[in-house]
Amino acid sequence: MAAGATEEIESLEEFDRVVSATGSPAGYRVQSVDLTARTPALLAADTSGTVFLGCPMEREAAAKVRAGGALVFPPVPHLPFDPYRGTLYRPEELYEGLEKGYGNTPDALAYSWYERTRADGDIVASMLRGIHDDAVSDALDELLVGERVVGVMGGHNLRRDTPEYAAAARLGRALARSGLMVATGGGPGAMEAANLGAYAAPFEDGMLDRALADLRGVPGFTPSVGAWAATALAVRATRPDGGPSVGIPTWFYGHEPSNAFAGHIAKYFANALREDGLLARADAGVIFLPGAAGTLQEIFGNATPNFYGSRGQARPMVLVGREHWTSVLPAWPLLTALARGRPMAGRIALVDTVEEVPAVLTRLAGHLGG
Repeated sequence: MAAGATEEIESLEEFDRVVSATGSPAGYRVQSVDLTARTPALLAADTSGTVFLGCPMEREAAAKVRAGGALVFPPVPHLPFDPYRGTLYRPEELYEGLEKGYGNTPDALAYSWYERTRADGDIVASMLRGIHDDAVSDALDELLVGERVVGVMGGHNLRRDTPEYAAAARLGRALARSGLMVATGGGPGAMEAANLGAYAAPFEDGMLDRALADLRGVPGFTPSVGAWAATALAVRATRPDGGPSVGIPTWFYGHEPSNAFAGHIAKYFANALREDGLLARADAGVIFLPGAAGTLQEIFGNATPNFYGSRGQARPMVLVGREHWTSVLPAWPLLTALARGRPMAGRIALVDTVEEVPAVLTRLAGHLGG
């Protein structure tokens, strides 16, 4: 768990272990655990200082724990998401009910709720979004303890039937096989490709080739998100237990669905939290594949703390696609000008192809002593 998270209880099994070992959850934060079957334990336990976040419990138990000094945040009915959740999302959870149409899935329903409540300006909805996003950040920090994280950014419009998509997938596989945790923006296109590659990392090389062939039949998430997601879920079902990676998408861009190859999905309502959180956690560096406005924003969102040293030593930044980043969207000249005379100058690189990335990333990391 993350620092300071040792007092959290996030499952019924953890609750039972704590009560069995100590007789009391006093002082713990019990997060989104269904306690309706633990009334006798709650009635008998000292719950002073305990905080129950969205934990269903019988009325008698709820009254007793409140009287005993606990703080109780009750579950919120009729929401398409759990604001107090203790874990990250999994693809199967976000796409539950996909066979009835994408609009029936928790992913689509949460986006619809977000669009409606954002337009209404409802303060309660705003508070619930904030609680949810904080819970997601907490779960993400817990997941990444001990991991070296590399971010892979790139355009969401990259089609599955292109050589560039296959190259991005091979990059994700190479990074994962080198021991890094791949983290992306969690959406389609280049992001999905990198997560796919990480998923394929434990398997024989031919698995990725077969997956790419299967995915080509539905090259993009338009016109049908359902068909796009279903092909990815089918690949996962055919070869379960793939390698882990992280996707960090947002309902702010809810028209861009979450990809199903990120085994751990930290989906946010607030895009600013999502973007800063993704870049801040990429301690092994960030790779920028060709993209448009969003990727450009991420380049300089990462360059700014490198420039000021606000996250400690500057972290590696590798831009892929010389023509793209010098002519189409000339971010590289500006980045080099910004880095001139500063420690970050030794942490940036521009390469032509994804095949060059692992060696360059290793070289830049060597400047960090990593």
